[in-house]
Amino acid sequence: MIALRRYPVKSMGGEALDLARLDERGVVGDRWYAVEDKAGRFASGKETRRFRRRDAVFEFAANTEIDGRVIVSHGDERWYVGDPELDQRLSVKMGTTVRVAAEVEVPHQDMGAVSIVGSATLQWCADRWGGSADPRRLRVNIVVDSDQPFVEERWAEVQLGKATVRVVARVPRCRMLDIRQDGVDPGENWLKPLAQERDMCLGVYADVVLPGDVVVGDDARCF
Repeated sequence: MIALRRYPVKSMGGEALDLARLDERGVVGDRWYAVEDKAGRFASGKETRRFRRRDAVFEFAANTEIDGRVIVSHGDERWYVGDPELDQRLSVKMGTTVRVAAEVEVPHQDMGAVSIVGSATLQWCADRWGGSADPRRLRVNIVVDSDQPFVEERWAEVQLGKATVRVVARVPRCRMLDIRQDGVDPGENWLKPLAQERDMCLGVYADVVLPGDVVVGDDARCF
């Protein structure tokens, strides 16, 4: 593993981890919260039945403290999740009433518990299309060291540290791939050539088969 990353609040900036605990839902604490409007739609960079495009969400970042509380930042401002002032600030920025809500019935995850990409895949994209190979533009949980681009698409089950995951789908991308977010400037756009050459997919989703801890530096072993 080259990098592990968690996003405590969906669509906000996230946090780098040295160790990630995987349970049946995914990385513990990942996307547990989301910015929700009165219609129950989540703030995102895309517009779907579940999501409402609200690009202001990318101005915020979320981190988990040692005691498990999540703190949201915007410039020099800081709030704990649950603080009414945070919801008020978000509502002003987004021009409508929103709140940071914990997952209840509607899952905040997309098509899989965790998302994974190989380092060779990122480098191939940057070499071919230009722009940044920083995995933060993909908002993935796990970056594995690979020597062949797109090799992760051929995996079935993968042991990651003490956890095992099963690859379930390629990750379809949207305009979020090319948005400045989570501290990274993507540079050249990838979405258009990705649609033309790779069916608009980059990285894979996986479900957790065996929960366990994953540490940066662990090998990824494919079955």
